[in-house]
Amino acid sequence: MPSDVALSAETRDDLTVHPVASVRALGIDAFVTDRFGGVSSPPYDSLNLGEHVGDRASDVTENRRRVANAINVDPTNLVIVQQVHGARVLDASLATASSEADALFTDGCDQALAILVADCVPLLLVDTTSSRFALVHAGWRGLHLGVIAQTLQCFTNAPDIQVFLGPSISREGYQVGPEVAAHFAHLPGVLTPDGGDRSRLDLTLVAIRQLLEHGVADASIVRCQQVTDGGEVFFSDRAQRPCGRFALVAKRTS
Repeated sequence: MPSDVALSAETRDDLTVHPVASVRALGIDAFVTDRFGGVSSPPYDSLNLGEHVGDRASDVTENRRRVANAINVDPTNLVIVQQVHGARVLDASLATASSEADALFTDGCDQALAILVADCVPLLLVDTTSSRFALVHAGWRGLHLGVIAQTLQCFTNAPDIQVFLGPSISREGYQVGPEVAAHFAHLPGVLTPDGGDRSRLDLTLVAIRQLLEHGVADASIVRCQQVTDGGEVFFSDRAQRPCGRFALVAKRTS
């Protein structure tokens, strides 16, 4: 079965980040940001990285600069695109600030990639046989549309991929209606009845089931124990609207 890990915090350039230790030996520096250490005012306090949520543009720019410093790239080489809850996968070398995609991949060492979330599942996929890695933003719409399957097509062999799933909303925190539940009823164990026509949906387990269906080995999947419920450490759209966005950030170092 996939392994569960608790992320530990460390400080980089006065910014608290939560490194992903499972990919370090593969030459990937990756971390999850939280909601602290930035300059945004409430309700985006303080390290909001999303430009689309109503925060001041200058504050978001400064927050992104701090994240770029923490991952050791120039801010112009921190790749963040417009996420639309779809299944498009984009080569980061072709991305612009206006590009629309929900997954990014790269073979290079000069760019850091970032996926923004606030309850959705952030995934990092690393090829153990090449320099390629990818980041995925997976909410229920993206999971339904096949964003994970589309991203896996960027790799040669699914069993060679190591995967990390970052903080997202828990099953207990995510009630959905029948129109959402119907998309995932075929996946064992992902839905729990919650009275009437409502269900609780385990987004992380949906992502894991899809990874396994497409050939990723269960022993190659690492799941973060932390969740976004309550929005106290990581932004949560379910806990507060409007709210900021935190990020899963990754860069190849070797």
